[in-house]
Amino acid sequence: MSSLVTRVRLQQIEKMIEKGKRLDGRGLGDYREIKIEQGLIEKAEGSARVLLGKTEVLVGVKVETGTPFPDTPNDGVMTVNAELVPLASPTFEPGPPDENSIELARIVDRGIRESKAIDTEKLCIEPGKKVFVVFVDVYVLNHDGNLIDASALAAVSALLNTKMPNYEVKDGEVVIKQGYTPLPMKSHPVTVTLGKINGKLIVDPWLEEEQVMDSRLTMAFNDEGNICATQKGGAGYFTQQQILEGMKLAKEKAAELRKQMKW
Repeated sequence: MSSLVTRVRLQQIEKMIEKGKRLDGRGLGDYREIKIEQGLIEKAEGSARVLLGKTEVLVGVKVETGTPFPDTPNDGVMTVNAELVPLASPTFEPGPPDENSIELARIVDRGIRESKAIDTEKLCIEPGKKVFVVFVDVYVLNHDGNLIDASALAAVSALLNTKMPNYEVKDGEVVIKQGYTPLPMKSHPVTVTLGKINGKLIVDPWLEEEQVMDSRLTMAFNDEGNICATQKGGAGYFTQQQILEGMKLAKEKAAELRKQMKW
């Protein structure tokens, strides 16, 4: 019976979207309510929690010393991991990261990396030998759709909340001093995800809409409003016209979100 109810509900979603409406009362181009809290994890160097409707994501940031990559000896390192906590959804299972959590981490990582959000040169302690490594850990606590935008928003908010330890180098060793400085940030990327249902584009698809949509397009925008990263998901396709329309819509939404964030 439950699967029959689901099918009926999904058909309702499709019919309403054809008329330019959505089951939860939003317009096709509207986000759900967004709430952001920073500095929740006491032991982390930075943290943030984002509520996007009922979707809830927590991000913690740790800063440690490590070695740079051989091809970028003067740059610090950032790494993003995502965990789909089993209590967040019946479809999430315990164990090693699956393809969904790996994709989520990569999309969040790409938006931050390609916008050059972190001034990685300022994370260098000794070129080629020692740098600061920034670990960004994404925890999905409740899944009600559009994990990408919620996670990206939480990650950037957590980075803006991150403090680095003051230090000095003595006899080749890093000595941590008292006090902290903010993580050096150069850009504040905003990520917008669109779904396609029956040829129409919608912003911020919630969970039931994700079950209907045939494809997904995610774009990250830098401070100047330029696209710095994109990712297409789902088995369907976008026409050239839909991509152009989607880029325009996503750019408008990114600008609105940026004002709301007050970055």
